[in-house]
Amino acid sequence: MRGSRGKRNTRTILLPLLKDFEQRVSVALYHTPDLRGLVKRILPERYNETFGVAHMKIYLFDDTIVMSGANLSESYFTDRQDRYIIIKSSRALADFFEEVVTAVSSLSFQLQPDDGIRLPDDLQYHPFEGSHNGALYRQQMKRLVEETISCHRDYDVCISSQVSRQSDVNEQDLDVIGLRSSVAEGQKVDTLIYPLVQMGPFDIRHDEVVTKALFEKAPSDTTILLASGYFNLTTHYMQSIVSSCKAHFDILTASPQANGFFGASGVSGAVPDAYTYIAKQFFDEVTSANQSSRISLFEYLRPGWTVHAKGLWYYLGGHLLPVMTMIGSPNFGYRSVFRDLEAQVVIVTQNNGLQKQLHQEQLQLYGHSNQVTDETFNQPVRQIPRWVTYVTPIIRNFF
Repeated sequence: MRGSRGKRNTRTILLPLLKDFEQRVSVALYHTPDLRGLVKRILPERYNETFGVAHMKIYLFDDTIVMSGANLSESYFTDRQDRYIIIKSSRALADFFEEVVTAVSSLSFQLQPDDGIRLPDDLQYHPFEGSHNGALYRQQMKRLVEETISCHRDYDVCISSQVSRQSDVNEQDLDVIGLRSSVAEGQKVDTLIYPLVQMGPFDIRHDEVVTKALFEKAPSDTTILLASGYFNLTTHYMQSIVSSCKAHFDILTASPQANGFFGASGVSGAVPDAYTYIAKQFFDEVTSANQSSRISLFEYLRPGWTVHAKGLWYYLGGHLLPVMTMIGSPNFGYRSVFRDLEAQVVIVTQNNGLQKQLHQEQLQLYGHSNQVTDETFNQPVRQIPRWVTYVTPIIRNFF
């Protein structure tokens, strides 16, 4: 469990609160069913999180939600770039995410005031023990989360925002990006919010389905700006973007210096090299497919800063401002799709004020970037150790 790693960790930070306010505070620690047996016993703490973590970043305060890709560690408040959006007075959306988090927590380890952990008494199957290879635990989690989501079918894809209502959301815009509105006929809304959940270990793939459809449905006059601090697109996302999609893409990732592992000791110090290798492969794939005029790659570089921002901004043809954004925890990579527990929201809007804010957000991010060219990978600092080129293809589905 990532929250238990090291001497000072999530458990040690939250333990005083749990001791002093036991009736008001609970701490749940999720454990993936993919890490078990001999691998769990021998793999160092630093690397066991690659098998999967609860990666959702949801901050709830009554009926106010902060959706983000950021953790609460110090760097995110000082010199690590991420994205945040506050959604106020939206009880339906708050209820949805509160119940999803509660469902996962109810099948996770519970931190005790004495710093011990135990599973809930009514949990039928252990996440990483037993001879069933986690299959029964997976079924239990899948059933509970899907039941929770199904309780919100009436509004889990249609939550009107509490912003000044200037115009109706265009149904044609929704159709183009593969979404549907269930707003009652005659109801005036200018913004819709679609909560998405992705839990690969439990075969819950709502986010993946919407993201892939969005890529493949985008018309040729559409522009999509996609950001991922850890750029490692899955094969099917890459194929969708390069081969199936007609839209123009500007993809933002971290330069080696803006990667959170830059300068780390040991094997971790080679992580930026691995991402450089993956970016080079993608760049070459785009070039060989003759798609360089449609797909551009950018690297975030801001002295003294790292980048963790992820998500996308969607511009329909003829629009100078985005009509849609995705914001939350997914990185569009292998871990996000297959290993971690993720959540984000799709915000479709025709509110001019919100569109301007989203446009300004991406301008600020991309304003600290440089476009990637052939010369980028010819720089001496980009020389990748040979062993990294051998190992990366083997382990990239743990990134």
